[in-house]
Amino acid sequence: MNYSPYWPDGLAHHLSSPQPSLYENLETSASRHPSKVALHYYGGALSYAQLRQEVEALAGFLQRQCGVVSGDRVALYMQNSPQYVIGYYAILRANAVVVPVNPMNTTAELRHIIEDCGARIALLGEEVYENARPLLGDAISHAIVARYADYLADSTDLPLPAVVTAAVPDLDAHPEFSATSAPRSVRWRAALAAAEQPSPYVASPEDLAVIPYTSGTTAAPKGCMHTNRSAAHVVAASLQWCDLSPDSAVLCAMPLFHVTGMQQAMNAAIALGSTMVVMTRWDSRCAALLIERYRVGFWIAISTMMVDFMSLPDLERFDLSSIERLAGGGAAMPKALAERIEARFGVPYMEGYGLSETISATHINPPQRCKLQCLGIPIQDTESIVVDPTTLEVLGPQVTGEILISGPQVFKGYWGRTDATRDAFVEIDGIRYLRTGDLGYIDEDGYFFFVDRLKRMINVSGYKVSPAEVETLLFGHPAIQEACVVAVRDARSGQAVKAFVVVRAGADVSAQQITEWAHEHMASYKVPRIVEFVTALPRTGSGKVQWRLLQERENASPSLAG
Repeated sequence: MNYSPYWPDGLAHHLSSPQPSLYENLETSASRHPSKVALHYYGGALSYAQLRQEVEALAGFLQRQCGVVSGDRVALYMQNSPQYVIGYYAILRANAVVVPVNPMNTTAELRHIIEDCGARIALLGEEVYENARPLLGDAISHAIVARYADYLADSTDLPLPAVVTAAVPDLDAHPEFSATSAPRSVRWRAALAAAEQPSPYVASPEDLAVIPYTSGTTAAPKGCMHTNRSAAHVVAASLQWCDLSPDSAVLCAMPLFHVTGMQQAMNAAIALGSTMVVMTRWDSRCAALLIERYRVGFWIAISTMMVDFMSLPDLERFDLSSIERLAGGGAAMPKALAERIEARFGVPYMEGYGLSETISATHINPPQRCKLQCLGIPIQDTESIVVDPTTLEVLGPQVTGEILISGPQVFKGYWGRTDATRDAFVEIDGIRYLRTGDLGYIDEDGYFFFVDRLKRMINVSGYKVSPAEVETLLFGHPAIQEACVVAVRDARSGQAVKAFVVVRAGADVSAQQITEWAHEHMASYKVPRIVEFVTALPRTGSGKVQWRLLQERENASPSLAG
């Protein structure tokens, strides 16, 4: 194993295996701390006993009234909320598999995931119900619909996101809400009130637990198959690495559908028996209020959040002294900002690295010796090397190559994609490694640094965007003949999307019209920030679009405004 001389003091290099499953962590914490607050939600609160009770009731409903059986995939398509946490653990309790879906996804994007993994059941926020409704009776047989405001306190002085308080058309008028058989939609409260009892929990370490979807180099997002073992390992390893106390509240500001928020905030807090402070939408002032009010000790935040947070004009008036650990990843933290963060919080910003294929962290900076703009070192039981991407020769310090990873957190493969799974792995010296598609190097201290993306991928505030997927969606516009998508530098989000567009003969369309159309057909972070019209795209002799030429041109251009 490639241990750095700066391995955290007193930390074992290996974890006992297997770790308790994610659901077993909830059982343990609820048994030990039944009256402890499991989560705060804009003034509302839920104890561990209440959380377990509602998880049991929803799991029973999934099994008894929705027909969920062991191994079934269940989609979770909603914002950060108490219902997200309850739904996630209820799916696991029902011996089923969580399929987290970005709530920004459109109907077409949702359809791909639902049909790809074969999920028949969906847990939805009411604000995305109309996106999912076209799939009812077609791909989805049962939907359980949540209203986030149901878990609010009677009154609060905290700023509430519009998605929590906004009036939604009367969904109950739809006929599926009065149906007694599939296709059927049920209100969240009604599902819990049914008080169905689930069958015994029987999931094993090698059973599938979570299938997060990731955009790869092809147009179609792929499902990453994670077992109870792989998911639990990351949580246990990260908790030991960060050395958190159960008394440390955890701010859940990162999206919980994303593997970082899911694992490092929600699942870590429950395994630790600490209190989650859940934010439905990011709001820098609200985050400061929550940290102060609930004495938050751990916060996982991407650099975009920190830029916004540190820009608060009256930041100095908030008591942030409770923060013990501040960590993140996704996009490199600017050096000047990292120094300001450490000066304000009194702790360094610990950067880490991970993928959907590893269900979060594989590398983290040692708490006692963080390096800036650095991925960190491989965590417990994790082997990582840098190789020549073509010859697979293992490279020495300071030589850039492809980062490879081997460890218990690595996924089983892509759902239904045997060819893609085969291509994702390579064996070197008898060890099976995941090819990350990321270029980086190792320094003399064993720390890993990111250089560029071998795969054609854009990183928008930690969200991975496949250019090929965006191009495919853009081709659906009647005025677009061809499109090539590249990354542009952005002061706030790290990178943004730019589209070079060739319009059809006789078509009359503006960049703004294309952008407005794109907002209706893809998640907002995928929408091109810039549309540039060209008469033709550069091509190779074989007719392939030379996207690298366009990307290199953008790399030489100044950053966008923040």
